[in-house]
Amino acid sequence: MTETDISAIALKIRQRVLKMAMGANGGHIAPAYSLTDIVAELYFDGILRYDAKKPDWPERDYFVLSKGHGVLALYVALSMAGYFPEEELYTFCKPGSHLGSLAKKGSAPGIEASTGSLGHGLSYAVGIALACKLDHLLNKIFVLVGDGECEEGSIWEALMAAAHHKLDNLTVIVDYNGLQAMDSLKNIMSLDGFKAKLTAFGFTTEDIDGHDYAAIKQSLTRETTGRPRAVIAHTIKGKGISFMENVPIWHYRIPNEEELAIALRELKMTREDLGSYEKCLFRNII
Repeated sequence: MTETDISAIALKIRQRVLKMAMGANGGHIAPAYSLTDIVAELYFDGILRYDAKKPDWPERDYFVLSKGHGVLALYVALSMAGYFPEEELYTFCKPGSHLGSLAKKGSAPGIEASTGSLGHGLSYAVGIALACKLDHLLNKIFVLVGDGECEEGSIWEALMAAAHHKLDNLTVIVDYNGLQAMDSLKNIMSLDGFKAKLTAFGFTTEDIDGHDYAAIKQSLTRETTGRPRAVIAHTIKGKGISFMENVPIWHYRIPNEEELAIALRELKMTREDLGSYEKCLFRNII
């Protein structure tokens, strides 16, 4: 696909994410927007090998979303890829829906792991990668972690294990937007020298612009031998809606009517596109 094609897909993902969150009167919009372009590349530009009609196809590549609160973007991508109908998206977080605010294995076809209790998705992905290696399988494993969860010790234990076992079938994508739920990483616990640390742990590591489609594809399709791969994708939390970008309070917050008008304009949507929703108060809840 061309960058224009992927850009159009990413815009559609952001549009549907907003519609889902407004309809549910809740959801992590900004965290989903920072990883939207990466997910669009993975699923629609020939990087990830999958069969939407056979979600458990043994030869599939695995995508584990360790940053489970960004699942809105993944739900939309899976729906667009044919895993389940679009209409199901708009049941998000409503009574009887299978689609919750965090990733849960079995909630929808294509969700590989239950995540959102942060710091555990990487260990899970390392387990899959090691099992594939031991069974001499060719599956590739991609795992996307948030930069905030990289403050947790379980992440570093998993990194050490991946390097020790020479899991060159594993690619760790870091959604490095510099923010977490309550503030910036810099103010809470800095990850200065992150690339050097990952390299020292035994990874082949590179920095990319996490919104540059060509850079994402080039990085995620590059072969590595004998070492796991880490891609530090520098992203913007809330990418696509100006007032959300790089603002910590938008970790979990729904636009008011004035803000919604701006969001619709910037996402090239109308109120008719949005459908029905309840007017809501300002909220900033984890």
